[in-house]
Amino acid sequence: MRIAFLGTPEFALPSLQALIDRGDTLAVFTQPDRPVGRKAILTPPPVKVLAEQNGIPVYQFEKIRSAEGREALGTFAPDLVVTAAFGQLLSARNLAIPRLGTINVHGSLLPKYRGASPIQSAIIAGETETGVTTMMTDIGMDTGDMLLKESTPIGPDETYEQLSDRLAVLGAGLLLKTLNALESGTLVRIPQDPAEATVCHMLTKEDGHIDCTKSAKAVHDLVRGTNPWPCAFALLDGQPLKIFETRRTEESFSDASGTLRARGGRLYLCCADGALEIVSLQAGGKKRMDAQTFLRGCALDGKTLC
Repeated sequence: MRIAFLGTPEFALPSLQALIDRGDTLAVFTQPDRPVGRKAILTPPPVKVLAEQNGIPVYQFEKIRSAEGREALGTFAPDLVVTAAFGQLLSARNLAIPRLGTINVHGSLLPKYRGASPIQSAIIAGETETGVTTMMTDIGMDTGDMLLKESTPIGPDETYEQLSDRLAVLGAGLLLKTLNALESGTLVRIPQDPAEATVCHMLTKEDGHIDCTKSAKAVHDLVRGTNPWPCAFALLDGQPLKIFETRRTEESFSDASGTLRARGGRLYLCCADGALEIVSLQAGGKKRMDAQTFLRGCALDGKTLC
């Protein structure tokens, strides 16, 4: 089968590798190289790297909806388009090109968490279960007919990065099952119920700002759901303090929400209904470190985060 694969980050890699292993005729469409890090080093998307390692042609467009993007996709003449975390919306003219349509690997149990941050948003919302869905893409935001689903529990301390890695592998396996069903003529399309849909937006740095007046669980879920990006933070003496990892605890303090307490080499944040242990953190201009090491060089007991 001739398949155009549209994807960009690490989440898309297992799905692309699954298609490579199947032996399909592939072309990859991905985002342009972007500057990364303080030195703004121009860096290719992970999907581009894997494609070039396997001799697969790569096309990069700011907008695949552009005339150049449509022309390149049309010239390849795919039987099927597969998308996984591509990061761009397709136009009706894009979608009309593949004769078998466009299948997307989405990191949620649709119709919940349509949109750009389904994995992060599920963790932040305190969900205990999520999964992946393969779906037929239409011109809406994740509104197309569902094909196959597979669910998985979310661990109580699982981070966005950890869960994303698991769902990427789960999604690749589900993609193969979907293609097998497509080829055998047994694939069933299930319309989504709009009444059950939820939408999640693309996260910004400000979405990581901790509200210490919320419950300890809500703060813990925000820290997990934004690790490693955009990373949870609060202001300490007017400067951002990044918090990478927290742990639920039975420790309790009578202080107001936002107060930091240091006890026995451990650091605690007082929340609305109890305390939360801060395990690792980073102050501006310094390296990430565990709380015990951080406390050796910085007196935090009694200080307040906001």
